[in-house]
Amino acid sequence: MSNVLSSFLDRHFALRRAGTTVPRELRAGFTTFLTMAYILFVNPDILSKAIQLPGGNAFGQLMTTTALAAAAGTLLMGVVAKYPFATAPGMGLNAYLTFGVMLGQGVKWPVALGCVFLSGLIAVAVAAAGVRESIIKAFPLSIKRATAAGIGLFLAIIGCVNAGIVVAHPATLVTLGKLSTPGPALALGGVIVTAILMAMKVRGAILLGIVATAVGAAVSGAPVFQGQAFAGFPHGIVQLPVAPTDLFLHLDITGALSLGLVTTILSLFFVDFFDTAGTLVGLADKAKFTDAEGNLPRGSAAFVCDGMATTMGALIGTSNTTTYIESMAGIEDGGRTGLTSVFVALFFLLSLFLWPLAGAVPAVATAPALILVGAMMMEAAAKIDWGEPREAIPAFLTIIGMPLTYSIANGIAFGIISYTAINALSGRIGKVHWIMFVLSALLVAHFGMT
Repeated sequence: MSNVLSSFLDRHFALRRAGTTVPRELRAGFTTFLTMAYILFVNPDILSKAIQLPGGNAFGQLMTTTALAAAAGTLLMGVVAKYPFATAPGMGLNAYLTFGVMLGQGVKWPVALGCVFLSGLIAVAVAAAGVRESIIKAFPLSIKRATAAGIGLFLAIIGCVNAGIVVAHPATLVTLGKLSTPGPALALGGVIVTAILMAMKVRGAILLGIVATAVGAAVSGAPVFQGQAFAGFPHGIVQLPVAPTDLFLHLDITGALSLGLVTTILSLFFVDFFDTAGTLVGLADKAKFTDAEGNLPRGSAAFVCDGMATTMGALIGTSNTTTYIESMAGIEDGGRTGLTSVFVALFFLLSLFLWPLAGAVPAVATAPALILVGAMMMEAAAKIDWGEPREAIPAFLTIIGMPLTYSIANGIAFGIISYTAINALSGRIGKVHWIMFVLSALLVAHFGMT
C-alpha cells in the first residue's frame, strides 16, 4: 500500500523530477507551519476586537476559523497549483478589516465578511481570465528581482521585531532593543546556531534552529511565552477546538453590495492583489520556479487558488486569506512541490486539537528563521543592474518600500509608479508595457484616496 501511495504522490507532484522526497517535503511543511503558526493566535486577537459573539467566545471560534481557512487554502494551493506555498488570513488585511472597516466605518462584522467574500470573487475572476498573470508578466525583470529582495528585508524586520531586537522609539521610530534581555538574546543565539547549521549544509537546519531555540526558551524559564515563562501543558497537549457555530456562513453578502461599500471591497481586493503578486513573485524567484523572463508557470492556477482561499475564509468566518512569505522558510528547507503545502494544511488541521503544542513555539524561536531566510533572499538584488538608474532607482524604492512601510503591496506600488515615470519621461517610453501605465494611474488614484 505504501508503494502505491508513494507512486501516486510522485506522479501527482513530480517529486523525482523536482529532486525531492516525501520526508523532505514533510520536514519543509513542518518548518513552514512553525514559522506561521503565530497566525493561530494573532488573527483571533485582532479580529475579536471588533467581532463580538454570544457567550463571549469570539477568540476561540476565530482560532478555529483561522486554522480551517489556512488549511483549506493551503491544501488547494498544494493540490491544484502544486506549489509549496502556504496561505492563511493575512496580516495587515485583518487589521484593515478590524480597525478601518468594522471599528472605523461602523460596518457590522457579517457585512464586513461579505465584503471579504466579494473581494475574493473579484480576485478569482481576474485570475481565471488570465488578467492577473498578464499583469505580473508586464512587470520588468528588475522589479521582480527587487520584490524578492524587498520581501527578504521585510521578513528580516518581522523577525527582528518579533524577537525584540528592533523596538519602537518615539524620536527615531525604531531603535535597538535591549539585547541582554531573554527574548533578543535567545533569538540572536538562534540566529548563530541556525546559520552555522546552514553553513555546514545540515538538512533541516532551519527547523533544527527553531526547535533548539524553543527548547532553550522553555528550559531557561525565559518570559517569552506571551510574556510568561513556559508553564508546560497543565491541561494536556490535546484539546477540542471551539466550534465556529456563530461565524460559519454568517456573512451578509447583500449588505456588502450596498453602494457605500464598493470602495471597501475594491480596497480589500487591491491590497490583497499586490500582496499576493509580490509574495508569489518573490517566492518563485528564490525557489527558481520562474522561467527565463521571470514568469511563474501555472501562475494563473496559483492566483485562482489564492482568490478561492479568500472566499472560503470568508464563508468560514475570517478575513482575507493570502499567500504567506513565511513559505520561504520551508522552501529554503527543501520544499519543492505542492506536497509541502499538503503537509502544512495537515498541520493546521492537527493544530485544531494540538494548539497548546503550537503555543509552545514562541515568536523568538521562529524569528531566527525569518531573519536568515531574509538574508538568503537578498541574492536576488545582485542580479539587478545597479549601473542603470532607470532600473536601479525603481528597484531600490521597491526594496526599501516593503520594510519601511511594513507592506509588500506598498513596495511594489513604489516600484511600478517610479519605473513607469522615470522610463517614460527619460526617452524609454517604448520599453514600458501599457499595463504599467494603467497600474501606475490606478495606484496614484489609490494613494490619493488614502
